[in-house]
Amino acid sequence: MLHPGYPGICAAIEQRGWAVEAAFLPPASIAALRIEARRRDAAGEFHVAGVGRGAARVERSEIRGDRILWLDEHVHCAAEAPLWRALAALRAALNEALFLGLDSFEGHYALYPPGAFYRRHRDRFRDDDARVISCVLYLNEDWSVEDGGALRMHLPEGAHDIMPTGGTLACFITERLEHEVLPSARERLAVSGWFRRRT
Repeated sequence: MLHPGYPGICAAIEQRGWAVEAAFLPPASIAALRIEARRRDAAGEFHVAGVGRGAARVERSEIRGDRILWLDEHVHCAAEAPLWRALAALRAALNEALFLGLDSFEGHYALYPPGAFYRRHRDRFRDDDARVISCVLYLNEDWSVEDGGALRMHLPEGAHDIMPTGGTLACFITERLEHEVLPSARERLAVSGWFRRRT
């Protein structure tokens, strides 16, 4: 059955280039993902995120301060199965509505310790246009405005902040929007990634 939020996501992407869905996955699925991410972080599977790729990849704490763990659609646990099903359905809905030619999703857990941030950037490499739609699904519990950690999108009309409330999905056209992660007062956890087209 089609998620009730998918048509709204597709329409918002088409009309303004970005969308927010407050309940992309049910609370039990978000809690399971949060537990799985923290279990794997405690096991030492996360690593410090970098900027750039290949030989040009460097760790720059003055640019971004998160730790990440890449996801694998073909090797995943029970906690991640609802996520992959929902992403596949959203990819199909976006392709049907907007003819984007999305072929796959690549993504990772992203854990920001208190005070960590990610400076203003775009999610696209200069020599690669495979990433089409950026997505962030928040896994945080009982988040408040005072906790900070907003996703700040830099829109033509000005900055717009999205709070990282658990279950919220934010997505936007990758090439169009610069964005940043503001510092938070507590640990901030999400799944971040991109719908890609085949190149």
